[in-house]
This record gives sequence, structure tokens and C-alpha cells, in this order.
Amino acid sequence: QVQLVESGGGLVQPGGSLRLSCAASGTIFRLYRMGWYRQAPGKQRELVAGITIGGSTNYGDSVKGRFTISRDNAKNTAYLQMNSLKPEDTAVYYCNADLQTTGYTRRDYWGQGTQVTVSS
Repeated sequence: QVQLVESGGGLVQPGGSLRLSCAASGTIFRLYRMGWYRQAPGKQRELVAGITIGGSTNYGDSVKGRFTISRDNAKNTAYLQMNSLKPEDTAVYYCNADLQTTGYTRRDYWGQGTQVTVSS
């Protein structure tokens, strides 16, 4: 069994910052790509940022230059540093992990989501 647990969401004023964390635990053999996605009410889920096991990153166009994804491979944890937050960043943020279990099954896993609200 594998679990992804997100933390760090909350309410922040426009221009503020938040840091999200996603910790993967369980029968993990190798953790390949980790990513953050978000879904606002009435909208489709979209990519925010992704990072490979080697540290290569990619970002959604709307967050480039404001958000930074990183990971600690020893802790199986990914982070999303969000700066200069805007009201349009308000959404539920989901962690995603492409990983291989100790039974050598490889698939995507999702966290339960954490709410980020940007409002004055």
C-alpha cells in the first residue's frame, strides 16, 4: 500500500506565499516523477509543476517564475513553494506520484488534496 499525504494549504492574502509538502509512504521501491496539479471549481484539473527523479522540472504557464517544485529523495517528499500568489491560484492542490512498489507494479498515485485560498 502507498499513501501520499499533502500538507501546507490554507488561506493567504494576494501577494503572499505558501509551501506545500507531499510525503509518499508505504511499499515504495522507486519514486519516479512527482507532481502537483490543481483543480478550481468548475474547471479541469491542470498541471502546476512536476519533477523527475533526476531533478528535471516543468511548470504550467500560469505559475512559471512564481512557483518552485523540489524534492527530497531520501524522504520521498516533494515540495511546492508558491510565491506572489494570486486569487486565480485558488484551488484544491493534488500531489501525484509515478512510482514502483516493492512488488514492481508501476502506476500513478494521488493524494487527497489540500485547499489553497488566495483572498483578501
